[in-house]
Amino acid sequence: MFYSFEKLNVWMISRDIAVATYKTTLKFRADEKFGLISQLRRVSISIASNIAEGSSRKYKKIRTGTIHHVSA
Repeated sequence: MFYSFEKLNVWMISRDIAVATYKTTLKFRADEKFGLISQLRRVSISIASNIAEGSSRKYKKIRTGTIHHVSA
């Protein structure tokens, strides 16, 4: 089952960014595990999550503002 946000190119790109971030952070030193690695992974997932959340808004004005903010 597809949701409307899964059809958005920007959401697909954000998912690719998350996958690339996870692959890249695997190469980081182990002592960065709870610092930089964790932060980069959380923010990469946050991008896709915010797009999905913004696409589900009922009011166009709010949704447009959210998506505009993400793309800015």
